[in-house]
Amino acid sequence: MNKLRKGDQVIVTTGRDKGKRGTISLRVDDELIVVEGVNVAKKHVKPNPLKGTTGGVVDKTMPIHQSNVAIYNPTTAKADRVGVKLLADGKKVRVFKSSGEEIKA
Repeated sequence: MNKLRKGDQVIVTTGRDKGKRGTISLRVDDELIVVEGVNVAKKHVKPNPLKGTTGGVVDKTMPIHQSNVAIYNPTTAKADRVGVKLLADGKKVRVFKSSGEEIKA
């Protein structure tokens, strides 16, 4: 079970974007995620007349390792850790470690 999922609000804990907050827009693989507005790089693109794209320098959001982000807890307005709780009916749910509240996804 992945502790961080697409659509989760996260805070960057390390790196040049430390302290920034954003939502996960894509899981590249088991370890890398793409967070909106975090780890933005300048990319030089060639024009492609067949696709109708113009060339130039564009901003591209690059993947970041999931160990460098923490989930955002809206009740405490701080970063938090994710735990997994087993319910009585056998389902697994994600919970905040600090309060034990279920994470609404």
